[in-house]
Amino acid sequence: MIAVILLAAGQGVRMNSRKQKILHEVGGRPMVLHAFLAAEAAADLPPVLVVGPGESGVQALIGDRAIYVVQPEALGTGHATMMAADALRGRAEQVIVTYGDMPLLRARTMCRLVNAQRESGATVVLLSVSGEASSSFGRVVRDEAGQVREIVEVAEARRRPDAAGLLAISELNAGVYCFDGDWLWDNIGDLPLRQARRGPEYYLTDLVEMAVTQGRAVEAVLTDDPDEGLGAGTRAEMVAVERAFRRRINDYWLGNGVTLVEPDATYIGPDVVIGPDTVIWPNTFLQGRTTIGEECVIGPNAIVRDSTVGDRCRIEQLLIEEIAVPDDTTARPGEWRQPPRRRTGVV
Repeated sequence: MIAVILLAAGQGVRMNSRKQKILHEVGGRPMVLHAFLAAEAAADLPPVLVVGPGESGVQALIGDRAIYVVQPEALGTGHATMMAADALRGRAEQVIVTYGDMPLLRARTMCRLVNAQRESGATVVLLSVSGEASSSFGRVVRDEAGQVREIVEVAEARRRPDAAGLLAISELNAGVYCFDGDWLWDNIGDLPLRQARRGPEYYLTDLVEMAVTQGRAVEAVLTDDPDEGLGAGTRAEMVAVERAFRRRINDYWLGNGVTLVEPDATYIGPDVVIGPDTVIWPNTFLQGRTTIGEECVIGPNAIVRDSTVGDRCRIEQLLIEEIAVPDDTTARPGEWRQPPRRRTGVV
């Protein structure tokens, strides 16, 4: 059995928001919902969400599709993972740990970690990404045989004599792990308490060091999409995540028969469906549960939200919301003489 733990207790103080950071939207969905849907697709058991005390927003969003455990104090990723022990001990042979603020991580990538751990027998398999020397991610240090020897955080690397060489390593730790389930629960209670910027914390990276010290195999799987390692702890970081999400979804539609005249100025939500040979002009927003038919021309400057647009329609400089647009409709400003009947609910 495969289990996924989703760490979702962080409040995101750097967001300067009353709303928990993982509830901020990327691509029209809360970040944590992207992460949850990927976790749900990869796991055999309902994902376990680690939440903060009194936090109800995530539970209101996801409901009974998840198991919830509370981290009473913010003592780090290792401590948060410990909170899931009672829910998962003895129930899953493989346990993935990931984060609620990583909305671009795919289910198929989690499955790659699972398969690598199963085939190699490694105690830990971690996800790595290629990055620049300026990255704040920890460096993945391998031995001569290609096995992971340690994860060196940037602050630690700078204190070492070989700092320049360590910081030049381009393979970075994305912070997503697949553990042998029995080993995880037998060893996580022995994590050392380290001093962090906000006080003492337990680090998941120390589990890698523990496994290596015990002579157990640790492997890393390099993702072919560095965007999967992106997280959003600030509003500035959310901009980068939003752009990466838009780039991914636009690439999908470009590969599936849709013309985007200017992809950088086209905004398509994750629940939108578009028929082949449709052309989307710039400054167009397709949002919510929207379906666009075949051979349409949408935009420029159009917003279509929670609507169904038939085949061979042309919509320019209009807001269409909760409406069914018949086939062969042309709708321009000032020419919408007979609006289609408004539906009673979201399509």
